Amino acid sequence: MSAKIPAILALLAGLLLPSIGIAEENGPISVNANMARVLRLSAPAATVIVGNPGIADVTIQDPQTLILTGKNFGQTNLIVLDAGGEPVADTMVEVVQLQAGTMTVYQGLERQSLTCAPVCQPTVMLGDNPNFTSEVIASSQLIENLAR
Repeated sequence: MSAKIPAILALLAGLLLPSIGIAEENGPISVNANMARVLRLSAPAATVIVGNPGIADVTIQDPQTLILTGKNFGQTNLIVLDAGGEPVADTMVEVVQLQAGTMTVYQGLERQSLTCAPVCQPTVMLGDNPNFTSEVIASSQLIENLAR
């Protein structure tokens, strides 16, 4: 009988305490840099606040669906309010680098990133050598202009 008491207390606490609203309850919500993620809320959102909009961006798709976009590596917080100004969610967001298919090449202190799937191509990552990054961006713009 004593084993049932903690379970009942946990159930009551879950009913009485406000829900964070976002499915990820164990730690920060993780999103890859330069990628988007759909977040479902348990209650309608009217306002979203991102602590550092340089790290992540959030838009309201519909009252119970948010789109979270990772912009730069790091952590920030996300606060979601309902129409009455009451919190629906208050959680941490962590923007991380996508590791699958990515290779980092170091030449002394200079760093270059490649995406290999299956052929390796240069890609831009935060922390790469600025000259390498400029060349990759210029090459990408050239290809985009030729496609028009």
